[in-house]
Amino acid sequence: MNEKDFAELAAGAALDALSPDDQQRYHAALAAHPEWQSIVDADADSAGFLADGVAQAVPSPDIRAALLARIAVTPQIGDVVLSDSAPDSMPDPAPGETADAAPVADSAPAARDGDDAPKAPAHRLRFLFALAACLALLVGVGAGAVAINTYINRPASVVALEDIQAAGDAQQASVSLESGGTATAHWSASLGKSVLVTDGIPSLAEGKTYELWYVRGDTPVSAGVFAADDGEATAVLAGEMHAGDVIAVTVEQDGGSPSGLPTSDPVVVIPTA
Repeated sequence: MNEKDFAELAAGAALDALSPDDQQRYHAALAAHPEWQSIVDADADSAGFLADGVAQAVPSPDIRAALLARIAVTPQIGDVVLSDSAPDSMPDPAPGETADAAPVADSAPAARDGDDAPKAPAHRLRFLFALAACLALLVGVGAGAVAINTYINRPASVVALEDIQAAGDAQQASVSLESGGTATAHWSASLGKSVLVTDGIPSLAEGKTYELWYVRGDTPVSAGVFAADDGEATAVLAGEMHAGDVIAVTVEQDGGSPSGLPTSDPVVVIPTA
């Protein structure tokens, strides 16, 4: 992966818009090229600026009156019957009665000076406001579900790499490959975990695979197999890492060495002590 390809992934990561596969490629490339951290930081700053750069605007008081007037004359779907609602207007007083003798409904609010906009029935406003609140809640829940699903479905190798990088005793070491690529081992003795990240490792012929090994003294211990996608891979070593282990990679047949021992010279050797 070159710097331009990584910059595109970094932009997606800043917006939390990467697929699980792209997220794995992103973490693998960053682990293999720590000097690209400045790209990540710049994209994070840009995303924060975009989120905070829009100033809040106070709407005109006329907008509320116009909105309520529009709601009042807009037909509503469904009939709502309120048994305790007061009439919208009071009947004219009978002949001989004074205005003071006319009954007054306590629940009818006095009209505000200068506010001639028609008033919508209370039950319509409650219905519309409740509907708007429900829609906003559904949008928020949907966005949150997508983010949670992406987080939960992270590849195991990405989760392990994040755990190691967060450990207080996290260490890493890199070696150059004959193909011109790099291989970087990340490990934590306290967690007993290690992850190998490759960038530019050669593709293998059909029927072949890469196999990981912990070499303890003179004893190789198989730690699983992995495949590279366009020269990139992030692989968790199976089993517990011991202090002083050497992390190695050999080329074996599909499924790994049938004998449980390497059958070829290692293409990657990374001491951890």
